[in-house]
Amino acid sequence: MGPAQWPAWIGIGLAWLVARLPWALQRVLGRLIGALLFAAMRERRNIARRNIALCFPELDADARDAMARASFGELGIGLFEFARAWWGSVAPMRRGLRVEGLEHLAAARAGGRGVIVVSGHFTTLEISARLMCDHAPLAGMYRPHNQGAMEWAVKRGRLRYATAMFTREELRPALKHLKQGGLLWFAPDQDTRRGESVFVPFFGHPAYSLTSTHQLARLSGAAVIAFSHVRREDGGYTLTLSPALEDFPSPDATADTARVIAAIESMVREAPTQYLWIHRRFKRQPEGRGELYR
Repeated sequence: MGPAQWPAWIGIGLAWLVARLPWALQRVLGRLIGALLFAAMRERRNIARRNIALCFPELDADARDAMARASFGELGIGLFEFARAWWGSVAPMRRGLRVEGLEHLAAARAGGRGVIVVSGHFTTLEISARLMCDHAPLAGMYRPHNQGAMEWAVKRGRLRYATAMFTREELRPALKHLKQGGLLWFAPDQDTRRGESVFVPFFGHPAYSLTSTHQLARLSGAAVIAFSHVRREDGGYTLTLSPALEDFPSPDATADTARVIAAIESMVREAPTQYLWIHRRFKRQPEGRGELYR
């Protein structure tokens, strides 16, 4: 553990400590931290504003700015949720929890079939995965970290509730897990350099998107279910599993990927301020379309 790792270990220690603060206080602090991040992170603030302008052109400038500000508040709360999911108690989140669609998961698993549970990068992602693991034995896929401290924290934190964690490079064990009837959760909605990707519509714009869901389903025979998660105004959470996608996979990887991204778009429309707008979702565009984040 060299000096280069010390800042990460200090951050992990702080996360362990703040995970023990009262949940009501964490929510207040989360919105305050979100406001500070909105003021301080100029580049990410501008990315969020640009994404929202592209995805919600029907809103006027004031409404788009309000959504961007609110999304940073939700992000601040999400930071405390991450800490609780990995290091603390989620008992306060279990109160008032609504879980819908478990019957769809049971139907998809009939006969020992594996299931791919697809979600998006929302601020509620981590806490919702942990809460769903109370009801379904989810494994997960994740992007490995180069820094040893963070890699340890991700695996140590998530293996508190997930049955297994696979990196994106661990295709064979992930497929084996699915073929044995396991559940595999992941979020294929970000522009990444790794993995086969295609352009499909997202809020009416071409979005470079992983074909992983199609490929995993084709190779494993697994069903695909969409998993949405919403932090409600009353402080509770609603987790929803949709019916399995019909006739999936098809022979067309692009068409299947478009269906998956359309399902994630529907989730975003349900809770737009809780989506992670600070990612450059449209940074790569087909030839002929200009840079969208200038």
